[in-house]
Amino acid sequence: MSIGMVVAPQPEPVEVGAEVLRSGGNAVDAAVATALTQTVVDPFMCGIAGFGSMHLYLPSIGRHLCLDFHARAPGAVTDGMWADLLEEEAEDGFGFILKGRVNEIGYQAIATPETLRALDTALARFGTRSLADLLRPAIAFARDGYMVRPHMHRFWTQEEPAGRVQHIEYLRGSPATARTYLNADGGLKTPGAVIKNPDMARTLERIAGDGAGDFYEGAIAREIAADMARGGGLISIEDLAACGPEETQPLWTGYRGLRVASCPPPGGGIMVLQMLNILENFDLAGMGHNSPDYIRTVAEAMKIATVDKDRSVGDPRFVDVPVARLLDKGYAADCAARIKAGEVTHVPRVGRDKESKDTTHLCVVDQAGNCVSLTHSLGMPSGVTTDGLGFIYNGCMGVFDPRPGQVGSLAPGKARFTSMAPTILFDGDAPRFIVGAPGGTYIAMGVLQAILNHVDFGMDAQQAVSAPRFSATSDIIEIVNRIPRAVEAELNGRGYRTRRYPINFHFAGVHAIRLMNGVPDGGADPGRDGMAMAV
Repeated sequence: MSIGMVVAPQPEPVEVGAEVLRSGGNAVDAAVATALTQTVVDPFMCGIAGFGSMHLYLPSIGRHLCLDFHARAPGAVTDGMWADLLEEEAEDGFGFILKGRVNEIGYQAIATPETLRALDTALARFGTRSLADLLRPAIAFARDGYMVRPHMHRFWTQEEPAGRVQHIEYLRGSPATARTYLNADGGLKTPGAVIKNPDMARTLERIAGDGAGDFYEGAIAREIAADMARGGGLISIEDLAACGPEETQPLWTGYRGLRVASCPPPGGGIMVLQMLNILENFDLAGMGHNSPDYIRTVAEAMKIATVDKDRSVGDPRFVDVPVARLLDKGYAADCAARIKAGEVTHVPRVGRDKESKDTTHLCVVDQAGNCVSLTHSLGMPSGVTTDGLGFIYNGCMGVFDPRPGQVGSLAPGKARFTSMAPTILFDGDAPRFIVGAPGGTYIAMGVLQAILNHVDFGMDAQQAVSAPRFSATSDIIEIVNRIPRAVEAELNGRGYRTRRYPINFHFAGVHAIRLMNGVPDGGADPGRDGMAMAV
């Protein structure tokens, strides 16, 4: 291969990653540089104090692995500490609403900050550049500024149903956050306005000089721990020192003659593979793309996988996840038979609707054929910035189940389920389709549909991520405005409840690279602000 490519939801990081490839860096170098820049220019979607999953296929050194860096509950938590605060569960399964919103915003919402350590580890093990070198573009954007993009502004102004904290509150989450992201009068900056973050530039310069260890065990770590103590947070200096990614093996299945690899639990790859196993039993192409039969069939597979996830999938360190059963082709055939018989799966929920799109993604392939699919996130931003440090902490505690004895219940050191599903399809031993997405519980559903669009309907990467999507993580089939009303009416006539959204691109922000005969073409979700760039 002589062509490399970077795809991401933000133009600035794509340019940075492409320049790394152009100057001789490999896919891991480019992915780390892209991700670091994303933490600056999309600070409510991701951050150095976030979490994620990196799927690496590195034929140049004979390695294929996942580097998972899931945020974990601090050592100070107890399983019942929030039990009496529960108001309701989100309709789509993304988190719980508590009295006082203590799990959503503020210091108690913060779980362990894993992203920086993971990026540094990936670079040290598989990259060729130094962390200091790859931090330079991120430092420059923090110091010199970047523009507010349309999707960023839309996120800030998005109305949240079900009593969730409105997104504007993330910007008001601490005085340091407000100073950076709001105007002096407290109003929102508009698209095109320039944001400068000199505090973050200085923090990244300190990390470039002293290494990522300073963030976890050195002077920065002590500043973080002191601020957590002042603010009533749960993160301790011991929690910071224990941060670090875990190398795992991808999960596998086959779909229409292709081999599919995705991340293991507590990531969402298991859902993508389970749904593909179920849907392989249907002639989807014969149904027609986004026909009533197609949407009904795929939606039922989505609901079955959602119910199984809610019952059984969590952190394998704490939960015995029945991976073999959930990915068994015989079980998938039984599920398909239920769908063919007209059975409608019910998704139990106590609550109403919420999703979290506070996540980002990138795909990279280099000139040697090394591939990286990386999803990283803040979960939901806590809104907290330590004065003088400049970065926003994750808000991952919001997804833990406050009820003791559940798959997702609180426990020290436990990670909660995430729908992140960085996935790679192979034709034999050759990578064919690299895909992933941000989008809360919609991630697995968006990734699934991009795969179906490519494999069953022959779409290239841009077509596959641009086609109208739908989602069913509850008893409601949610659809974008480009799905015809006649199709919706037929679904309603079959007894399905639907919810139409006024926007045309929704249900995750899917990004992909297709490789045909070794030549890449990229697809950036039109609902975000990003692009694909070849090198």
